[in-house]
Amino acid sequence: MNRTVRVNRTVRAGAATFALALVVAGCGRGDGEAGGEETAAAVDEGAASGTVEVWAMGTEGEMLGDFAAAFTEENPDIEVEVTAIPWDAAHDKIATAIAAGQTPDVSMIGTTWMGEFAATGALDPTPDLIDDSTFFPGAWETTDVGGTNYGVPWYVETRVLYYRSDLVAEPPTDWAGLTAMAQGMQAAGAEWGINLQPGQTGAWQTFMPFAWQAGAEIVTEDQAEFTLDTPEMVEALTAYQSFFTEGLAPTELPQGSLEPDFMAGKIGSFVSGPWHVGILEDTDAAGMANVALAPLPAGAEQASFIGGANLAVFKDAENRDAAWTFIEWLSQPEVQVQWYSEVNDLPSVASAWEDPAIADDPYLGVFGEQLETAVAPPSIPTWEEVASVIDTELERLCKSGADPQEVATTIQQQASSIGTGL
Repeated sequence: MNRTVRVNRTVRAGAATFALALVVAGCGRGDGEAGGEETAAAVDEGAASGTVEVWAMGTEGEMLGDFAAAFTEENPDIEVEVTAIPWDAAHDKIATAIAAGQTPDVSMIGTTWMGEFAATGALDPTPDLIDDSTFFPGAWETTDVGGTNYGVPWYVETRVLYYRSDLVAEPPTDWAGLTAMAQGMQAAGAEWGINLQPGQTGAWQTFMPFAWQAGAEIVTEDQAEFTLDTPEMVEALTAYQSFFTEGLAPTELPQGSLEPDFMAGKIGSFVSGPWHVGILEDTDAAGMANVALAPLPAGAEQASFIGGANLAVFKDAENRDAAWTFIEWLSQPEVQVQWYSEVNDLPSVASAWEDPAIADDPYLGVFGEQLETAVAPPSIPTWEEVASVIDTELERLCKSGADPQEVATTIQQQASSIGTGL
């Protein structure tokens, strides 16, 4: 029996400026703030014992405690205590705990928060117990801050193209094909050929694949400076804007109308993550016969955005070795498959996708293919602030028709004034 993804969480949440200031004030570089390569201490792989305190958000926080029973059966001297935390309170709670030196042993951390929290010096470098080669490259990249890896990818998500297979015969493979497909959708009766985010919170996640596909980079190799106004970035902004200026994508869409309009054929395609499979099924199960997924069309390169959540151990952990032992267990392919069967989180370990429970699902196969070339934004302390700038400037680009070069210049200037934090 095939399974489809039903994910109803929001992985990305905005950073709180006050909380960040509190953390920085509490943990300066003199207290071990990450800013270069750190050496990870070894983990005692003997019999671990004691209590491992874990913070987890959303559905994961609600389910992990019971799921961990299988781990404690294998390790009877370890007790896992999970505290469920709402996503909207998680960032500030972690920041406050770091500043007060009252962290748990382990916490789930959104991928775009990694740079911020690692830069305080609060996270423990990933030990050799963890085999980095087992993870999707883009997922592993989210743990790299200033040349040191902190934590492991727990689950992943990426963005693909959802399209109406009754309105177009084949999915596009390049940018020109994406435009032609959107035009063809309208010729076949759709009001809009494609829906893309025209700015506002989170729009950068839809736009950045265009930038990476064009060959753009966000920062220099040493992550010291931003590179957001390059010709490649301008090319991506120009391509993204064209869907709005040519009337192929709406600049305003009533809240809640995307799914019913897509299932009704009023919108021909859109870009989103795995959670939308379940939403569309709930909207119109019978209509799924006309829904198909495909990897995002390529520019000079193939790319998409990779997100999800990581698991990290704090340097103040009272039971460090047992904490890493628990994380290593959660990273085993068979455990990741079982976790997927419980929660529908997509595995971060590539070999887990070979299991029939995942491999036989026609929709999941597209996400697995896309994950091979998915890219993460840089794990820098200031990324949430810079992402907010991109969201704002994308709105000018898409809704006001601002010049792509001027938008790129503005993004670069504002990002440079913010700095990378490293």
